[in-house]
Amino acid sequence: MSDRIPYRVIDVDAPASPRKRLGDSGIHTRSFTGLYRNLRIGFAGALFVLFFGTAWLDWNGRQAVLWDLAESKFHIFGATFWPQDFILLSALLIICAFGLFAITVFAGRVWCGYSCPQSVWTWLFMWCEKVSEGDRNQRIKLAAAPWNLEKLARRTLKHSLWLAIGVLTGLTFVGYFTPIRPLAEALFTLQLGGVALFWVVFFTAATYLNAGWLREAVCMHMCPYARFQSVMFDKDTLAVAYDPRRGEARGPRKKGSDPRAQNLGDCIDCTLCVQVCPTGIDIRDGLQMACIGCAACIDACDNVMDKMGYARGLIGYKSEHTLQGGKTHWLRPRLLGYASVLVLMIGALVVALDLRPMVSLDVIKDRGLFRENAQGQIENIYLLKVINKTQSPQRYELRLVDAEGFALNGKTAFVIPAGEMSELPVSVALLADRPTNSAQQITFEVRDSDEPTIYSRADSRFVAPLNR
Repeated sequence: MSDRIPYRVIDVDAPASPRKRLGDSGIHTRSFTGLYRNLRIGFAGALFVLFFGTAWLDWNGRQAVLWDLAESKFHIFGATFWPQDFILLSALLIICAFGLFAITVFAGRVWCGYSCPQSVWTWLFMWCEKVSEGDRNQRIKLAAAPWNLEKLARRTLKHSLWLAIGVLTGLTFVGYFTPIRPLAEALFTLQLGGVALFWVVFFTAATYLNAGWLREAVCMHMCPYARFQSVMFDKDTLAVAYDPRRGEARGPRKKGSDPRAQNLGDCIDCTLCVQVCPTGIDIRDGLQMACIGCAACIDACDNVMDKMGYARGLIGYKSEHTLQGGKTHWLRPRLLGYASVLVLMIGALVVALDLRPMVSLDVIKDRGLFRENAQGQIENIYLLKVINKTQSPQRYELRLVDAEGFALNGKTAFVIPAGEMSELPVSVALLADRPTNSAQQITFEVRDSDEPTIYSRADSRFVAPLNR
């Protein structure tokens, strides 16, 4: 039995079999069952419920999740976010990045195999292919058969299902940026037009092409994650791998026979691991960039091992240390580092959300330098933008902070509806006859009348002539 350990990265761009070419539809996956398939269906189901269901939820008379670009407001259930809160989005993206790094160091590309939308929608499209064209052998025969009414009918059904899913996906995605109920009504009554129609068609086409035609090509040639995954891996990273110490040498045998007597390993060379792979690779060749970690080959191999009476695990989630006969080190500096940063970032985001001011104040000074009012005082004009970030109407009071020698003129008490913004023109007058400086800093404060702890401040400049 060979002692070689083929745990290496294989370049998927190197010359390979014709079935691995960009856009080739020659990969026909075989149906299978198993633990990891059930887990993948569970994750996919949760993703579908989250994606397709959340868009239709209502919250206090409006769509629960709506990124209203026209109004520059982002509603997420009971919270409303404004462009001023984009720093929180940056923190969320950083958390996602470090989460991806941590899970990759720990267990390879499990995100790709179980939760990536490209993978999930591709599995859904392959299920539609099975429903319309049959299982693997039937699809292969149909692909090789000449065109006739049956082939035309099956292909039409398949592409109709693909387009229906694409339309539903495009409609739902755009529905997170435009209220989905009127959007859906306009689409199905053929009254949708303009920008909304363009984006629905765009995402429909993207879904149809990516999940229906490109499939594995997206993962192998377009996704940057496949290119840098080898940098994230270490010798203790769990990845889908074949155990050559146990499996070699390969060869067929009768059930119940002793493979050792025939100088064989546990691999019966049935190639089912290749037939179920959505990217068409042979996991027995070693770790490859095209492997998305979906574990389909594990389920297929475990079923064969059960039938042969062998122990499961010929293909499984294994580390390089395990394949070399050693032990996997679970706690290691890189993993602990990523996990620590991830926990710190999540904590910081929670604190930032908790401390996020529920009222925002922006001050815009009029482009005119100054003017003289009816009382002969030097006066500056300002436009105040006040945002109520709460989910209920609020009463606010406006004043100047530490502004001895200045008077605020204009509306100082006002009510703003829930999640809305009000613009208030005000003026500030200089009470002194002669200013001490030509430009002085002044501070505006807006405070909730019922909750004094909710307030916001903003600085501006007051300009006056030194000589009058």
